[in-house]
Parts: sequence; structure tokens; C-alpha cells
Amino acid sequence: QVQVAESGGGFVQAGGSLRLSCEASGRPFSAYAMGWFRQAPGKEREFVASMRWSGGSTYYSDSVKGRFSISRHSRKYAVYLQMNSLKPDDSAVYYCAAQRVGSNGYDVWGQGTQVTVSS
Repeated sequence: QVQVAESGGGFVQAGGSLRLSCEASGRPFSAYAMGWFRQAPGKEREFVASMRWSGGSTYYSDSVKGRFSISRHSRKYAVYLQMNSLKPDDSAVYYCAAQRVGSNGYDVWGQGTQVTVSS
């Protein structure tokens, strides 16, 4: 079984920075993409950023573009989300997800890590 686990969440003041990490473990697999999503209380889960494993193309939601940056480890299935200029609206549970090759969408999800940004 493949698993992904997030770390790095926490509490930060507006304007501050946090770096989230996500690493896959378990059975060997091939990833088509890995990404980050978030869900705030009372809201739907939304896309934040993703990276295609082959080629390294990155994608961002408009709300985080220019402030967040997704990167990956060169030798293992791990991704990072550098979050700068954080705003209270960025407060949410952040989830890491992996889309395995052959899957129609993200099919491996982490448990989430809380990010709280105070004003």
C-alpha cells in the first residue's frame, strides 16, 4: 500500500512563511503527479499546487500564485510547499496527494496538516 504523509504545519502571523513537506512510503509506485490541496472550515477542499513528476511542470491556483512554490526531492517521491506572505485566508488543513501513473486523478491522500495564519 502506498501512503503519503505531510509535516510542517503550524501557527504563523500574517506575512510569515511556512514550509510543508510530504513524502510517500510503502509499496514502490510510479507517480504521474503530486500536489497540495487545502480545506478550510465550512469550505470545499480546493487545489493549491501540483507538479508533474515527468518534466517537473508546476501548477498553482490563482490565490497562491506568486506566494507559494512547490518543489520536489530529486531522488524520492517527496514534495515541498514553500508558503510565503501568508494571509489569514490561507488558514486550512493542507493535504498532500499523489496521482499514480494510470489513475484518473489523485488517488493517494495524506491525513493533512493544519496551517493557521493569524492577523
